[in-house]
Amino acid sequence: MKYVSTRGRAAALGFADVLLAGLARDGGLYVPRAFPKLSKSAIRALQGRPYAEIAARVMRPFVGDEIAAREFERIVAESYAGFDHAAVAPLVQAGPDFWVMELFHGPTLAFKDYALQLVGRLFDHVLKKRRRKVTIVGATSGDTGSAAIEACRDRDSIEIFILHPAGRVSEVQRRQMTTVAAANVHNIAVKGTFDDCQDLVKAMFNDLAFRDRHDLSAVNSINWARIMAQIAYYFAAGAALGAPDRTLSFAVPTGNFGNVYAGYAARRMGLPVRRLFVGSNVNDILSRYLATGVMLTQPVVPSTSPSMDIQVSSNFERLLFDAWNRDGRALARAMEDFRATGRADFGRARWKKIAALFRGFRLDDAGTAKAIRDIREATGMTLDPHSAIGAAAGLALRTPADGATVALATAHPAKFPDAVAAAVGERPALPARLAGLMNRPERCETLANDLGSVKAFVEKRLRERRPS
Repeated sequence: MKYVSTRGRAAALGFADVLLAGLARDGGLYVPRAFPKLSKSAIRALQGRPYAEIAARVMRPFVGDEIAAREFERIVAESYAGFDHAAVAPLVQAGPDFWVMELFHGPTLAFKDYALQLVGRLFDHVLKKRRRKVTIVGATSGDTGSAAIEACRDRDSIEIFILHPAGRVSEVQRRQMTTVAAANVHNIAVKGTFDDCQDLVKAMFNDLAFRDRHDLSAVNSINWARIMAQIAYYFAAGAALGAPDRTLSFAVPTGNFGNVYAGYAARRMGLPVRRLFVGSNVNDILSRYLATGVMLTQPVVPSTSPSMDIQVSSNFERLLFDAWNRDGRALARAMEDFRATGRADFGRARWKKIAALFRGFRLDDAGTAKAIRDIREATGMTLDPHSAIGAAAGLALRTPADGATVALATAHPAKFPDAVAAAVGERPALPARLAGLMNRPERCETLANDLGSVKAFVEKRLRERRPS
């Protein structure tokens, strides 16, 4: 399996090199040169199998022969062994032909664990084999940071720097990052938005001298291995509900587009996905594009679903790459124009092709609170604000032709206790694994939204940790 950049100028790489590279050297994102296909019989054979076995079978073609089959199966099994639910990603029926997939049973109570528990172990395996050390730099709108830190903490071959927007993540999300005492973990609160954090990370990667000097790598959803791991739970849901002999649709709360793009990738691999419902909050650039065909950035507005407070969704470029018939150089020009002007019309034909599969939906904070209440009253389930937006999207947009609809519950409600309490009058309790979180000391540096300041901080910490 070889991977190519969405910008068309970087060299094609194998899986291990893509894992360590994260962002391509031309500023693009890596995607498979061709998506592997699972036959109907291969999908049918997933029915009734444990989650780790399904995940290993689905991901195996992306890894190829770069990791021995038995070793890869061991790594995958270890990645999910510590999850709190025996099914790892259980499905709960919430109505006729409507299901909620609980993706919050990992160590940090968010869907990011399903990818990052694996990615951390893959990094460890490849780096030990190559006798290398890397510096991971990532941006988070809330959940990626804690999941990445949990996956990479105390690993001798990794230093990890996570940027989050100061004051724009929940207190639980922040403390899950800043209370980790591991010496290789470094938190940076940026005075700005998630988009600012993401731009700083991309700028560090695009400074090739800085990138090479410090062996930068990424665990954001710009890293293909993240997407690969997320594809697995779409197949797990499909297998549980009768695929390939049953049509499926998925409703996904969406910020950086990686989670819902994994559903698109599963469809490309043969899963019978009819619709992907994209749930947005007030920062609704994606739902506006799906409705109008015009992508227009606006100022980021803080919301009760902070992990979706994003205007520039990085992984949307992966979808556009296919819409451009994989002409990376033409797409690069379009993306450069979009970043320069904040507006893009990618063409009516491309929009119609995308809108045939994806449907957009938007809720403001009041609508989100109502969705939390309504879902609780109807089903007894308490969803966090992001998951409630996703579920509301599926309930509002699905039709009988869309088949069994699965809403992805992306975080435990206790990660957003204030928003849940405001909606239902009851504060969800923190699970036992987070006992004492609110009393632990925090370690975090607050910096201006300035590339020079952030780079200087990274270099200072690396000098202290890796003296020459």
